Amino acid sequence: MKALETTGRIEKSGVLKLDKPLAISSRQKVKVIILYAEDEEIDENDWIGSINNNPSFAFLNDKKEDIYSIADGKPFKL
Repeated sequence: MKALETTGRIEKSGVLKLDKPLAISSRQKVKVIILYAEDEEIDENDWIGSINNNPSFAFLNDKKEDIYSIADGKPFKL
């Protein structure tokens, strides 16, 4: 499989428009990977929701993981 790099824009309709035509002589099926800058932060609720639904953190629901209480440690003061 060969790779090309080019630029383009995603229009409001969701269609990808390339900045210039590709120099490929025949019509063929292609794979497209879209890389784009993240203009905004991830919403905190989305982040927390993804953690809550991630099976990697399921072990935290085990009562054996509750090894600390509110009485442990000393308060931090500035």
